[in-house]
Amino acid sequence: MPPKAVCLLSGGLDSATCLALARRDGYETYALSFDYGQRHRIELDAAARVAGALGAKRHIVAKIGLDAFGGSALTAAIDVPKGRLADQMDDGIPVTYVPARNTIFLSFALAWGEVLGTGDIFIGVNALDYSGYPDCRPEFIEAYERMANLATKAGVEGTARVRIHAPLLRLSKAEIVKLGRDLGLPFGLTHSCYDPGPGGRPCGACDSCVLRRKGFEEAGVEDR
Repeated sequence: MPPKAVCLLSGGLDSATCLALARRDGYETYALSFDYGQRHRIELDAAARVAGALGAKRHIVAKIGLDAFGGSALTAAIDVPKGRLADQMDDGIPVTYVPARNTIFLSFALAWGEVLGTGDIFIGVNALDYSGYPDCRPEFIEAYERMANLATKAGVEGTARVRIHAPLLRLSKAEIVKLGRDLGLPFGLTHSCYDPGPGGRPCGACDSCVLRRKGFEEAGVEDR
């Protein structure tokens, strides 16, 4: 039987590429998405499309409601920054950062992994072409993996060592696009925009849209 892996899936380009990569590497994938009170909930529709297209064994959407705390342009009535150039995104942590989001998401993946009997967790974080998020750094992933092996029954008993796979961590957005293309990822099923318009049409001006466009242009790949 193939090994199992829990794959965090937002419906965006990076997480979809990560899911496709786990499938290529022979894992039976279990996709995990979150309805966390995000304003751009169209991404959940994209996650469902991607999970289906890439043959995930199961896809769960966990409802956790981070909008109860606010503090982010993605969960509260705070304007999403528009029109920033890619080189301007290195200036501090933007208001689109959702407090502790990846820490919380990985905790849910860790719990599901224990139930499934696996310690393999895939997350599509990226430390190069990213918007300054502290929970997308190599230091965070390494520290979380150490903690996870101390915090779980499987880790303590040695039945399943937790491994946080972050295969996109040190790739540029263009390299991620090329990887997705080579994996046969249907880009048109993914969604990246932080502030979509009616029907989910991307705004084209938020940081996520800018980084996505930059990646496709540098890769020489058409974004469908």
